Amino acid sequence: MGVATAFDLTGRVALVTGASSGLGAGFARVLAEAGAKVVLAARRVDRLEAEVDAIRGQGGEALAVALDVTDEASTIAAYDAAEAAFGTVDTIVANAGIASDNATLHLTASHVDDLLAVNVRGAFLTATEGARRLVAAGSREREHGRVVIIGSITAERALPAASVYGATKAAARHMAKAFAREWARRGINVNVIQPGYFESEMTAEMVGSEAGQAYIASFPRARLRPASDLHAPLLFLCSDASLGITGTVITVDDGQSL
Repeated sequence: MGVATAFDLTGRVALVTGASSGLGAGFARVLAEAGAKVVLAARRVDRLEAEVDAIRGQGGEALAVALDVTDEASTIAAYDAAEAAFGTVDTIVANAGIASDNATLHLTASHVDDLLAVNVRGAFLTATEGARRLVAAGSREREHGRVVIIGSITAERALPAASVYGATKAAARHMAKAFAREWARRGINVNVIQPGYFESEMTAEMVGSEAGQAYIASFPRARLRPASDLHAPLLFLCSDASLGITGTVITVDDGQSL
């Protein structure tokens, strides 16, 4: 049995931020494969359309919406478009994020503001706008609300050139736990997936450098795994199988944080 058939999401409506490439595009594809109607949201709409075409080509239902997660009006408009097409979004994957590879002493105030805006404010707006609509749609009775915030192992492990990035991911993790506690009786589960380093567009440069190869060699298993390792935890947290799980952090890093 494939991972997508283990957790049936038929009837669900999912919104994935940062879905134009990388982890987000993969999340959208696997959610659609599991039966969800998927709204792919990001700033790069042209790239979203290609992902939507791919999902539709496999028989899935998908929609591309423009979304700047740092902007409240843009977030509201994205949810409005999702509802108009598919109904209430009940499965929210707050994946949009940015990183910085600058050493701390080379970070500017502008860099810090950008990291906070996307990684913290963006996760806040994405989760809270979705939660308001879920409550209005009866999530307390149906217990069908699912919010998954994509974090990072840098929230717990101090890594070179990731001081503020790690701090934003730690803030998002704490925020998710607070949401989980606050919304527990509103039928909304909130959990976090903390990835380590995976094969992706973001790690391509690292893999191609001598320093990056040395860093990978320092991992317990001295390798990078495919990002598809994240798909089973995501589907689990989005499915009815996770009804009793909220406020949980699942680290998926092939042992890199050990």
